[in-house]
Amino acid sequence: MDWLNYHHLFYFYTVAKEGSVSRAAKILRLAQPTLSGQIRKLENTFDEKLFARSGRSLVLTEMGKLVFRYAEDIFTIGRELTDTLRGRPSGRSPRLVVGVADVVPKLITARLLEIALTLPEPVQLTCFEGKSDQLIADLAVHGFDVVITDVPLPPHLSVKAYSHLLGETSVSFFASRDLASRHGRRFPKSLEGAPLLLPTPNTQLRRSLDQWFQQRGIHPRLVGEVEDSALLKVFGQHGHGIFPASTVLEKELRQQHGVRSIGLVDGVTERFFGISVERRIKHPAVAAITEAARKQSFGSG
Repeated sequence: MDWLNYHHLFYFYTVAKEGSVSRAAKILRLAQPTLSGQIRKLENTFDEKLFARSGRSLVLTEMGKLVFRYAEDIFTIGRELTDTLRGRPSGRSPRLVVGVADVVPKLITARLLEIALTLPEPVQLTCFEGKSDQLIADLAVHGFDVVITDVPLPPHLSVKAYSHLLGETSVSFFASRDLASRHGRRFPKSLEGAPLLLPTPNTQLRRSLDQWFQQRGIHPRLVGEVEDSALLKVFGQHGHGIFPASTVLEKELRQQHGVRSIGLVDGVTERFFGISVERRIKHPAVAAITEAARKQSFGSG
């Protein structure tokens, strides 16, 4: 059996929290070379690099992020144990650790996770963003309670996990006031030659839209491809192009970005899934998110 050196883990945890070996060394009252050596021993134990250099700063690798989440749980529970034995209540809420694929719109993520924050029994929410494949790989080693993504579990990933449909929504095109007045009539033919902002080709929504344009023989003028849906909306707000978004978010888009819907993309939908290692969800917060999302958060538009 391989034994984990918890002193080395605590040194790693402190460096990760401080973002600097020098600051962590002062807190731990260790010489910097000693602390660096202990971190290397931990990396040798895992046979993985936990930190990478970014200029003068240290950043966590993907494996480092996973180890940090476990370390945070371990040392938080240790503090709780000490408090309990000394007669002090910990006051800690149950944790909900969520991975969110970076292609999921931020407004959709907020709508889903707000459900967990309004439960009768409070939860401590921890949310990470990343690429779907990496998040699901971390899920497989219990790094997350659930991963939210725009596609079900890909068949090429050899991970024992299950896809739970959270909901689906139709898609509409939105534009600034000026562009909406010019391209809002005779939709969708009005998109011919119109300036368009689209998600990048690696997204399910982009693939569906490309097919939709092809079927209708419409050739818009592609202004930009943006993976981050929040940035896409900001460019649209500033009048740089017409952009697609979930129809269910129309009210929020009007209020936050001042844009207007110019037409429904018939036949194109966005679907959102919760990926978990449980076929039948047991985590109460994940169950609440799944149930409420299916009943309230989404619609056909």
